[in-house]
Amino acid sequence: MMRRGRILAFFAGLACLAQAEPSFAQEPQPQVHQPFWQQRLSGWLPVRDGTELRFSVLLPQGEGPFPVIINYSGYDPGAIGGPAYLADDTAMSVNLDRTLVQAGYAVVGINARGTGCSTGTFDFLGPAYGIDGYDAVEWVAAQPWSSGAVGMANWSWAGMSQLATAIEQPPHLRAIAPGMVLADARLDSWAPGGVPAPAFVAGWWDYLQSRWATVEASARAEGDAMCLDRLARNKVTAEPNRLSNVVIRHPLRDAFIEQRNLAARTHRITVPVLSMTAFQDEAVTSRDGHYQETLTPGLLWQVQTNGGHDLYESVRFRETLVAFFDRFVKGVDNGFDAKARLELWLESTSTGEGHAFQEAVQPRSVVTSADPVPPLGPLELHLQAGGGMTGTLPSASMPASYAYPVGGPLVNVDADAWGPMPATWREGSLAFTSPPLDAGLLAYGPASADLWLSSTATDADVQVTLTELRRDGQEMFVQRGWLRLSNRAQDPARATVLRPFPLDRPETMEALRPAEPVLARVELPKFAHPFRTGSRIRIWIDTPSAWGGYGFSPASLPATNFLWHDPEHSSRLVLGVWRDVAVVGELSRCGEVLRQPCRPDPISDNHGALR
Repeated sequence: MMRRGRILAFFAGLACLAQAEPSFAQEPQPQVHQPFWQQRLSGWLPVRDGTELRFSVLLPQGEGPFPVIINYSGYDPGAIGGPAYLADDTAMSVNLDRTLVQAGYAVVGINARGTGCSTGTFDFLGPAYGIDGYDAVEWVAAQPWSSGAVGMANWSWAGMSQLATAIEQPPHLRAIAPGMVLADARLDSWAPGGVPAPAFVAGWWDYLQSRWATVEASARAEGDAMCLDRLARNKVTAEPNRLSNVVIRHPLRDAFIEQRNLAARTHRITVPVLSMTAFQDEAVTSRDGHYQETLTPGLLWQVQTNGGHDLYESVRFRETLVAFFDRFVKGVDNGFDAKARLELWLESTSTGEGHAFQEAVQPRSVVTSADPVPPLGPLELHLQAGGGMTGTLPSASMPASYAYPVGGPLVNVDADAWGPMPATWREGSLAFTSPPLDAGLLAYGPASADLWLSSTATDADVQVTLTELRRDGQEMFVQRGWLRLSNRAQDPARATVLRPFPLDRPETMEALRPAEPVLARVELPKFAHPFRTGSRIRIWIDTPSAWGGYGFSPASLPATNFLWHDPEHSSRLVLGVWRDVAVVGELSRCGEVLRQPCRPDPISDNHGALR
């Protein structure tokens, strides 16, 4: 899976650039795709301050005018249809564009200001981003090849552009389908729970440069001197605003960071929204800034699945996507309005390589709900002395302790797998495990680990990993979350029993006092997992370690942390349980469920008994 492998390597900050494909700026690769459009147009479209955004249009067969789907980001959408694109070297999906064109849509790729061959200055998620999107939608709607009905598609940066644009309410925007987004970039990605995650930020910049290399290759092949000149300028002028500089200058939430918090403004979206989320998304996590809850429920449909960042390419999802656009962009009465508001894919698997791997994803089972928020009941499991976790309050006991900072094992860093346990893991981590379940249950997140903690240091970072200890002796990864203890103050308007929500403001952060326990609510971002009869639920508590593309920079003063579990300080795990769903079927096969690897239980003996 070359593309997936490259992204994981970039995001994890691994030294594998030598394994990347040769730059198109040196020598174009052989053509993989044949043109599937009737006509390709390209040029620059103007926005209100005079900035010019590079675009490319792929027109379908027929007379036109055509309904339009826009792909808008800072990668390479302004070069779609060029030589690099036809060689299958593009940030998004050629086959998705092909499906849309064959369905009768004009596909328009637009590069954000200061990226690719567009003019202007790069500013990731800056205030001009949505305003430019508004102007682009209205410009596209006015073109002779356009019917005036416009939708937006794609994931990641191209998903964030849809939120930013729809917030501005362009009159001709009919629907958006954002997938795998940063809606609150700081808590979703740059510092989950307030813990800095610089590896993702640094690695992403390398990936961005690789996308601009394909823009350069196509421009050279096409003899586009103006494009090359503007790209050369952007490579220089973007450097001061690279994300590593941004998070260094703005280490805490301030007006600059909040201005880029899309979720604070998504309540202004007035068009239908089809959202896709991957629970173990190695690039942006599954948190999404919880923007979906700010939308009018009657305008929202969601598809959610286990797995990684590029599953928007799934052919199964693509069928839903086209039906969504047919209904709300073309205006076809196809019954989409009556479709389930939430479609949950469980234990998704796939085979193959590259794009084919993402396209072939299939869930083992599907659960649906007519309500975007399904009926959930909380399951409370209280942490007990000796490593148990039950539904009863703990008795009087001394706190458990662990050495800090000892990172937990890596998970899904360069493959869907657990890394080795650190040499000092017994001193540096705590594990709490429930009794075997009498009946299966479907846990649906987010979830909350409500931990009473103290430390010999004035601050510390906490990682909580949720697993299933299966009856076959294998331990299966489910989800992972993080919190900087000084960032523990909760937003009373948004925190719930199932979901912590840090205030994340400098004025609400507070140091620890020696030997004084504080309540630290650690969010486990959205997930869904069927725990089957006989399985046990486990959490690990330790120091943040690498996960997917995330490498953390924890507060590293050596210390001893204490986990309290007594009647006055009852630490607990609170899971949301979808009560109306019966969990049936045998255990999934280890190694097949996307982004949920198994390992032999590290804290049991050969007979399966917990030590």
